[in-house]
Amino acid sequence: MPDRSPEKRQRGRPRIAVQPAESGVQSLDRAIALLDLVAGANGLSLTEVAEAAALPPSTCYRILATLQRHGMVEFETGGQLWHVGVESFRIGSAFLRRRKIAERGRDNMQALVDRCGETANLAIADEDSVVFVSQVETHEPIRAFFRPGTRSPIHASGIGKAILAQWRPDRVARLVARGLARFTPQTLTDAAALAAELAETRARGWALDNEERNPGMRCVAAAIFNEYGEPIAGISVSGPTVRLTPEVAAAFGPLVQAAAADVTRSIAGMPPQR
Repeated sequence: MPDRSPEKRQRGRPRIAVQPAESGVQSLDRAIALLDLVAGANGLSLTEVAEAAALPPSTCYRILATLQRHGMVEFETGGQLWHVGVESFRIGSAFLRRRKIAERGRDNMQALVDRCGETANLAIADEDSVVFVSQVETHEPIRAFFRPGTRSPIHASGIGKAILAQWRPDRVARLVARGLARFTPQTLTDAAALAAELAETRARGWALDNEERNPGMRCVAAAIFNEYGEPIAGISVSGPTVRLTPEVAAAFGPLVQAAAADVTRSIAGMPPQR
């Protein structure tokens, strides 16, 4: 299927060559890679998918057409764009049923919004990142927004730092050794500065993202633990710095910590023994 877009579009991810795994099924590797590309963009033309995947358009079309038959992707005829499909959402949502953290945390998130007047988020840990899985928005016109599925580096988010504060020092050291991306002048990329921040987070029981990922936004967060006392997720309140001042953040901290503790209890988790 040719791309009939009237003008060259620049959306999508940088060009990445889709290479088969050393062992496995090449066509499956390619299908998963293309699904990931489409899911990460707000609509891609066939040309854009092919360029980003470094594959021939004909190959990409056959893979996308197969994914479309299974509802994993959808094709928008008007704009000649490929989008992620409803079946991808349904299958991905099955992950949340494993622990039902999002469901368990919903009431606590709503209570935080009611008390704090700011948006509440819940995210799960995934390697060196956190993935946002649920949100309750404030009615304020200027507010924080994280689409479900949004991924954020663990060192540059409130929930991420709440989780990091519970990691063993050697694990944090390995993370730092791999290099920490800087997103704003406030992002903590120095080992000593990050260690001091994590120690303060452990001492008070909640973390603060002070414009470290997005300028003009602050976030207060606390970790959620599993039955082994391991940090697996976190809950947060986020808002613009004009409303979420340092004084307000300090007042919200214990509220967020209590909400996270309640979610921990609801999933039969337990905080780490100190």
